[in-house]
Amino acid sequence: MDDRYIRGLFDDVRTGRLSVAHATERLRHLPFEDLGFAKIDHHRVLRQGFAEVVYARGKTPQQVAGIVRGMLRPRAEHNILITRADERIYRAVRRLNRNAKFHPLSKAISIRRSRTISGKGQILVITAGTSDIPVAEEAAVTAVMMGNRVEVLYDVGVAGLHRLLRQREKLAAARVIVCTAGMEGALPSVVAGLVRVPVIAVPTSIGYGASFGGLAALLGMLNSCASNVCVVNIDNGFGGGCVASVINHL
Repeated sequence: MDDRYIRGLFDDVRTGRLSVAHATERLRHLPFEDLGFAKIDHHRVLRQGFAEVVYARGKTPQQVAGIVRGMLRPRAEHNILITRADERIYRAVRRLNRNAKFHPLSKAISIRRSRTISGKGQILVITAGTSDIPVAEEAAVTAVMMGNRVEVLYDVGVAGLHRLLRQREKLAAARVIVCTAGMEGALPSVVAGLVRVPVIAVPTSIGYGASFGGLAALLGMLNSCASNVCVVNIDNGFGGGCVASVINHL
């Protein structure tokens, strides 16, 4: 439920198009709906500007479908995002809504009911290497679904710095940058030294043995000498995209 839905509901009651009893029934699930195995936070879009995001890993297709069914029930127009899903979960969700789209690289499922751009500027999502793209795609899908203009810039890591330097115009045009990198995680520091905007560093688990599944990149980013870098957890593209969206809406 969003502001427009609530205002429309009140208008319908005021003009007599909707009875008080029916309006009460529609509001019955505020602030959350208890499914037993999950509690859908219908109120979150009013508090935070975007609906609750469903983390699918560890949930059955039936559980995810049950949550999505509850989120689709109110006649609001907010987008629905499911992260860390698979084909089985996608098939269960698509039976509920034919607009559901599976993003195979990021393993996200999106149900886009609104294409309104509410973010103030452009979010740029960057990867150090091609292997980092799945995490970057999760960030990009998240930012798009949260109402932002998003551009991507892939495979511009420090091993070939000239590739990044040729993209100075894109860097300068961004209001927020999400930078994903594995290995030693050096790219966010370089990017942050070239721009005046926040750089959200997303360490990935890409790398050989001593990268310790992304821990080396995480520690490198946490110790960045660039003061405009902040860091989210390993492989947390969703977190990077969400924080970028929050900043872009300020």
